[in-house]
Amino acid sequence: MLKSRNIAQIFKKEFTVYFISPIAYIVISIFLIVTGWFFFSTFFLYNQAELRSFFSLLPITFSFIIPAVTMHLFSEELSSGSYEVLLTLPVSIKDIIAGKFLAALAFVVIMLLPTVSYAISVSLLGDIDWGPVAGGYLGAILLGAMFTSIGLFTSGLTKNQIIALLTAIGICFALTMIDNLLFFLPESMLGFFQQLGAGYHFSNITKGIIDSRDIIYFLSFIFIALYAAYLVMQEKK
Repeated sequence: MLKSRNIAQIFKKEFTVYFISPIAYIVISIFLIVTGWFFFSTFFLYNQAELRSFFSLLPITFSFIIPAVTMHLFSEELSSGSYEVLLTLPVSIKDIIAGKFLAALAFVVIMLLPTVSYAISVSLLGDIDWGPVAGGYLGAILLGAMFTSIGLFTSGLTKNQIIALLTAIGICFALTMIDNLLFFLPESMLGFFQQLGAGYHFSNITKGIIDSRDIIYFLSFIFIALYAAYLVMQEKK
């Protein structure tokens, strides 16, 4: 059974680690520069009061940024040997995984917060529809949670942070792009691979229409990745 006190302690430790090194500020700065540049460079071309261009690029941006946020979560401790020390404390592997996952997800949410200024800026220039904006941010949090769980899993596979990073990027990028490559596949397999794509489900939510199938897709992937991380770390115990 999960213990909230243990999860809170792990969360506090991991979340603090992000902000005592310059890496967190560098990652957030790169994210804001990339998303801001792409958004505003296309916004004035289309001249429409919406955030569609921002949300359309978010899955690809997340595919590279979030693995950089999660690559150290287990790899660093496995490399330094501090994971064995952590296991001597009265915490379970489930507590550790939950605390690390929530800390990384909180970092992703904080990274997203400044982009709300994009919506506020657009609302000052035109009549913005807030439904798709709210749906877009809900989808962004679900997508961020999904990629965070995948990054946590790959971080547990290896002591090498670069291998964990590249593996997570490969999985997240494949899930993002798979529904854009359907023309290579037989017609009988189109439905399956379309439903497998994170970009497809994220795109549905950003339209402002909440479909339970899209929510279930993200929650299922999060559960599977976290459970896979649990099995991997259980083997290393």
